[in-house]
Order: sequence, then C-alpha cells, then structure tokens
Amino acid sequence: MVEDGAYQDRILQGVSRTFALTIPVLPQGLCEVVGNAYLLCRIADTVEDDAGLSAAQQRDFSERFVHVVEGTESAEWFSGDLHPLLAPDTLDAERDLIFNAPRVIRITHGFNANQRRALARCVRIMAKGMADYQTRESLDGLPDLPAMDEYCYFVAGVVGEMLTELFCDYSAEIAAHRDRLMPLAVSFGQGLQMTNILKDIWEDRRHGACWLPHDLFLGKGVRLRDLESGKDDPGFFEGLSELIGIARGHLDDALSYTLLIPVRDTGIRRFCLWAIGMAILTLRKINRHRDFTTGREVKISRNSVWATVAVGNALVRHDGLLRLAAQLASKGLPINHFHDKLTKGGADRLPARGA
Repeated sequence: MVEDGAYQDRILQGVSRTFALTIPVLPQGLCEVVGNAYLLCRIADTVEDDAGLSAAQQRDFSERFVHVVEGTESAEWFSGDLHPLLAPDTLDAERDLIFNAPRVIRITHGFNANQRRALARCVRIMAKGMADYQTRESLDGLPDLPAMDEYCYFVAGVVGEMLTELFCDYSAEIAAHRDRLMPLAVSFGQGLQMTNILKDIWEDRRHGACWLPHDLFLGKGVRLRDLESGKDDPGFFEGLSELIGIARGHLDDALSYTLLIPVRDTGIRRFCLWAIGMAILTLRKINRHRDFTTGREVKISRNSVWATVAVGNALVRHDGLLRLAAQLASKGLPINHFHDKLTKGGADRLPARGA
C-alpha cells in the first residue's frame, strides 16, 4: 500500500501540474482521497478522449471502469484489455496511469464507506454523461446554454459535489452547511469548466469538437461551424463576452462556497482559492485578447500562478479582504445575468442529477 501511495503521488505530477500543486495543501485526511479521486476522473477522461478507441469501445470501457471503481470488476482485467488499445499519441503519463490503474484502485477500495460512495457516484455520472456527449460532438456546438450547463455538470459540477461530500465526511462543521454548499459546488465546477472551454476553443476545434452554445452565437449572426481563428468577428467577440460574464458569475459562487468553509480549515480554503484565482486571471486574458488563436496565448504565466498562491495564502483567514481581492481581480470582466437564472433557487434550477 505504501508503494501504491508513492505511485499515486508521482503520477499526479505527470498528469496535472495544477492539481499536483493544489492537492498537497489539503489536510492529511483529505489529501490522499482527493488525489485518488482526480486520478479516477483522469482515467475516465482518457477513455472518452483516446483516439485509439471506437465510440463503442469508449462506452464499453467507461461502463467497465464504473464497475471497477464499485468493486464488481477486476482492475487488472480492465487495465490489461485497455492499455494495448490506446492510440500511439496518447500521453506517456496517461498510458502509465492506465497500465497502473490497479494500484490506484487498491487505494480507492481502502477508503471509508462514505468516501468510496462519493467517488463511485462521481465516476458513474461523469462516465455516462461524457459518453452521451461524445456522441453529439461536432463543430456545430451544443444546442443552447442549458445544454452547455449540463455538459459542464457532467465533467466538472459532479466533481464539485464529490469534493463537497468528502469535505463533509472530513468535518462535521462543514457538513452542517451541506445544503448551502451543494448548489454552489456545482456552480464552482461550472465556472472552472467554462473557463477551460473558452481557453481551449481552438484546440477543441482542431479535434472536431465545439462546446459553445449554438443558439447564443447564431443570434449574433455567427455559425459555429464556420468559425475561423484570428478573424475579426464582432458577433463572435460579443458571444464570447456573454460567456465570460456567465463564467465570472459562477466564480463568484465559488468564492461564496469557499467562505462557507471554516476559517481554521486553511488547507481546504487554499485549495479552493488558488483554483478560483487562476480561473479569474485566465478569464481576464481571454477578455483582453478575444482574437486569440491558441490556448497558449491566454494561459496565465508562472508568475501569475505564484502571485495567486501568495495572495490566497496571505488572505485565507480574512473573508472581507478575500471578497475585495476577488472584486479587484474581476474588474473589467463582463457581467451576464443568465448565470442568475441558472442558479436562482439552488439545485431545483440545475439539470437532473444522477443518484
């Protein structure tokens, strides 16, 4: 088990620089399980994205992986069947992760019942949701904003719910706020995912995918299928502005979520604050450079990452100063009230959730 833990720490560095930075600040009772949860999600994501698999194979391996996490199928069989089928250009770290999936799963099955239940639910909903949306992947985009909201739930909002369950399992004081945290957790996840979608617009298009809402852009005279990077298109820039405003609203919810975490739980607060800060700075770059042509152009610098870490650490116990810092960082970003329509009334206004 010690060797499995060492592998988990090492592979996390290979598959995600951001989470390799943020997860270690969590308290000891959460660090291992959140790191494991990220790797489970990364395995599910690899299955859905790998070019070496047909759509039928992707769906089959997604279903099998759910059974692996739930403990009803062998991780060794899953890994042994999947690993040889991965595309030649699959990232080395992802290939390594699939090969060593049994190590990750052994750690998963060592957690307590509440933790295992939260992880299994997340993987089940994510795997099914991603598989459904993969069949709709095209350059035409998603039908509308609610469809984008639902897609973000499957790939990120459900992760927010899972993390909240893990936080509640860790702390009775956090659990007392569970009903307030859950809808904010979904919004938190959506804010981060929308930021990633906007940053990766042109990379996704090169892979034949577009996750933008078709109707919003069509209303501005823009056909998503005909989009060209680097083109001066006022309608596209206007649509982009609206989505930036919605993402900003979700990140406001993310801060409200964070401030519900007790002040003494500085590790959890820092984990959340760093993610929020980096997302806001990314939105600022996208907003200033709406004519960007690659995600690299709007990726925040290493200095910006460390500035976010420093500010988060300095203000982690001061709610008023955190709100002020967020307002200053968000200054100049568009505001879009569609976010309020999606979240008003809490979970009742959000897409149907899996059990």
